[in-house]
Amino acid sequence: MNASLDTCMTRTIRSDIQGMHAYAVQPSAGMVKLDTMENPYRLPEHLQQALGERLGRIAINRYPAERTDDLRAALATHAGLPEGCALTLGNGSDELITMLSMACDLPGAAIMAPLPSFVMYGMSAALQGIRFIGVPLTADFELDEPAMLAAIETEKPTLLYLAYPNNPSANLWDDAVIDRLIEAVGRIDGLVVIDEAYQPFAARDSMNRLQRYPNVLVMRTMSKFGLAGVRIGYLMGRAPLIGQIDKLRPPFNISVLNAEAGLFALEHVDEYARQAAAIRSERERLLRELAELPGVHPFPSQANMILVRVPDSAAAFAGMKERGVLVKNLGRMHPLLVNCLRLTIGTPDENVQMMDALRASL
Repeated sequence: MNASLDTCMTRTIRSDIQGMHAYAVQPSAGMVKLDTMENPYRLPEHLQQALGERLGRIAINRYPAERTDDLRAALATHAGLPEGCALTLGNGSDELITMLSMACDLPGAAIMAPLPSFVMYGMSAALQGIRFIGVPLTADFELDEPAMLAAIETEKPTLLYLAYPNNPSANLWDDAVIDRLIEAVGRIDGLVVIDEAYQPFAARDSMNRLQRYPNVLVMRTMSKFGLAGVRIGYLMGRAPLIGQIDKLRPPFNISVLNAEAGLFALEHVDEYARQAAAIRSERERLLRELAELPGVHPFPSQANMILVRVPDSAAAFAGMKERGVLVKNLGRMHPLLVNCLRLTIGTPDENVQMMDALRASL
């Protein structure tokens, strides 16, 4: 007699996984899509044509090989990778986070991050069966230094994630506080990963910390740069450390099409820099307009998104969606995010539609 599917899953699938929720992506067809921090700009038509012709010449019948090495070298140059450091590639930052969880999965290991922050830090730890420690931020989304230092001393995390700027709060944290946290983790021989997914929109970065601290890794992605559909993440750190993490990278994890698209983008970095400047300009305009709305509190942003607190985030989200604008309702994600929406910065026209929809939905 054949076993039932329920019985089969009970025997073969971990119970904690059966109790988890999958990462949710909102349907967005026909909407002004401002919920996932994408760059809203496409390439100019002449560059679209040039990229299409270039991709058409690729030998897609072959596995990726040297072209991935070319991409790694181009990214190292673009980022200004210091001497003695190396870089490994991931299929987006998500795969790099998975690789880090696998690498750090020692008996008694723990992964720590301030909360709220990127959900994949905790999810990846849970999927790997590693204890996750979340330390709440302050009410204005700053690092709670005393609480973080106490947790580092007590819990002795194997790895600490610091998103810089943070997601979803979009702010840059105090550099002196970050350095003291890095030094505290260093005293217990742990690693610190500084996640710079939103670096193109921020006033500061952490590349100098790669030279100052041997236990620091800097993680970036080309998604916010303008290639969210291409899925390229990269992790930088001291060469011996990257060499160990690179062993966990699946073979051929970056396709030849993705590698070529990434190289093409880096050859036209001026176009992407122009797009980032336009997004930063729109961000500042939106911050001013949001501050003038009664009952709306926008938080400072150094990313391509703005966190806002409104009187009723569920009602505002629903009202905006009815008017064809999709944003992210974070009201139930964490106690600090009650009645908060996350607004991605779009094109000027999209931002006008977003503001009109928000005003009408308050």
